[in-house]
Amino acid sequence: MPDIDPQIICHRLHVNPAIKPVAQKRRSFAPERVAIIEAEIDKLLNAGFIQKVSYAEWLANVVLVAKKDKGLWRVCVDYTDLNKACPKDNFLLPGIDQLIDSTSGNQLLSFMEAYSGYNQIMMHEDNKAKTFFIIERGTYCYKVMPFGLKNAAHIKIYQRLVNKIFKEQIGKSMEVYVDDMLVKAPERADHIKNLAEAFSLLRKYNMKLNPSKCTFGVSSGRFVGYLVTQKGIEAHPNQIKAILNMKSPATTKEIQSLTGRAAALNRFLSRSTDKCRLFFKALKKGHRDKWDDECEVAFQNLKTYLTSPPLLSKSIPGEDLYIYLAVSDSAVSSALIREELGAQYPVFYTSKALLDAETRYPKMEKLIFSLVVFTRKLRPYYQAHRIIVMTEFPLRSILHSPDASQRLMKWAIELRQYDLLYRSKTAVKVQALADFVVEFTPTAEEEKMITKSKEKVDDTSPIDSNLPNDMWQLHVDGASNHKGVGAGVVIITPDGTLLEQAITLGFSASNNEAEYEALLAGLRLAKELTIKRLAIYSDSQLIIYQASDEYMAKHPRMIQYLDKVQGLLKEFPTFTIQQVPRAENTHAGALASLGSALDTQFRRSIPVEHLDRPSIEEIEPIDSMQIDEDPSWQDPIIDYLVNGNLLMDKSEARKVQ
Repeated sequence: MPDIDPQIICHRLHVNPAIKPVAQKRRSFAPERVAIIEAEIDKLLNAGFIQKVSYAEWLANVVLVAKKDKGLWRVCVDYTDLNKACPKDNFLLPGIDQLIDSTSGNQLLSFMEAYSGYNQIMMHEDNKAKTFFIIERGTYCYKVMPFGLKNAAHIKIYQRLVNKIFKEQIGKSMEVYVDDMLVKAPERADHIKNLAEAFSLLRKYNMKLNPSKCTFGVSSGRFVGYLVTQKGIEAHPNQIKAILNMKSPATTKEIQSLTGRAAALNRFLSRSTDKCRLFFKALKKGHRDKWDDECEVAFQNLKTYLTSPPLLSKSIPGEDLYIYLAVSDSAVSSALIREELGAQYPVFYTSKALLDAETRYPKMEKLIFSLVVFTRKLRPYYQAHRIIVMTEFPLRSILHSPDASQRLMKWAIELRQYDLLYRSKTAVKVQALADFVVEFTPTAEEEKMITKSKEKVDDTSPIDSNLPNDMWQLHVDGASNHKGVGAGVVIITPDGTLLEQAITLGFSASNNEAEYEALLAGLRLAKELTIKRLAIYSDSQLIIYQASDEYMAKHPRMIQYLDKVQGLLKEFPTFTIQQVPRAENTHAGALASLGSALDTQFRRSIPVEHLDRPSIEEIEPIDSMQIDEDPSWQDPIIDYLVNGNLLMDKSEARKVQ
């Protein structure tokens, strides 16, 4: 078979001269295996891939590896010693995600694969002696690039070759990954021309194709493990069947097989780490019964999800992309989304398990950490698009706060290079985003608290989505902890605009007093905005029930606060007041936490009000007295400086001047 011209490329081995050559002792094989080896050697000799030699310094043995087909064997050479003497090849292969994105969305595709691609590249003449191997009937060396070299050197050498041959076509009319070549055409009329260019280069460089693995002029096909179509990117059916047809694992090896198969589908799995968390947990268990009922439920849920896997869309250059974040106790996840004609299409799902130290981050830091992690993983998307972060929390304000921790400041600097826009979440329009409706997955304890809260309030406790069009919403929350006392206020206008305010209380207060201060601050702000119709929400049962006259205030301070609230409520012709679960009041809660922890001597992007005294304490009036204002010697000077008037007496006028 003709070879690639060595002047174009040849394989060189960079052996450390300080390492002495190693000659392995010849291994013995059973007679039937000797026959298999000799048959393969004859085939290589006839093809001109190897040649017989008489003397060698480096000497390796052959090994037999069973193929998937029973009774068939692959003959390989054990280059372990030679690999130890060769440095690592740091040449990087193309990013598969970018290859797939640039491949989908074309009308016609042609898939091609090189015939014995690696064997088409010649060994450099000085390095042939290092590829010697021994069998019973003699010693041989490779004339062409062999398999089994360190760092998959044959793969990287071949990638260098195709990059050189198709340098003008890659990214335009072709995509190439090692010996897999794909010719694409956004328009049908261009496909023949693109194929002609590819074939011309193949002939020029004497590269041969394997006709049994080539497909021409189709609308979809498999490329680097994915199914690329004109509509988008799909998981390969064989990878899905591998999990759907799998029985419940019973051994460690079977669980490892399951996690490996799931990892191959990560891009298509929404919150994959959370879905597979119990599988990895089972691998860490020290007892025999690793697979329990929880694992089985998670396994069946994974199968159910894979019965209708999502179709991933291709991002279009210049368009805005949207990212949704989700945080659990053990993982962070994201969904990268694009919108077209009002519809949402997933582009990429990502997920990461949290390390032990990362699980102890505060919730808001976990959410910001998830954004940072996925900017690193999805860097090409962030560099090419404006990313709109869909969140209900003031992430931008927290990142740019002068009181932010060193870790947050580091993340803020890292995120500054990207075009990020933070926007409040809208309604999720596709089932593919169902896992990202709630940003924080409640812990078991929080679930109990939410359930208990929902049991205490009536059936109208969830926020009413059918409010009148001219109704404003007021969400308030207070926080009292060891860091300080704060309150948070969020006003939502009828058109959906958010008005935020964090409040720092410069005095000691109980949690109930902080809740009342938040409500009073919100009512004062609503009054200044001349709002007439207001829906008020808080997660404090005591405050809401006292304000609606369902609970009686007994503590003197609570009575004073209640009087203040009821006085302000009279300013609004129409209002409703309602308790909601904490999970539906997280935005105001985040602002309250912000207010309790921050010093207001610095400027911030979120308005921060500072209250020096409780709202129920009246400011004592200051006694005043009348001061007689007799004429002063300064009056003529001031009159001259302000009005330019001088006294009639010339001598006095000169003194003033």
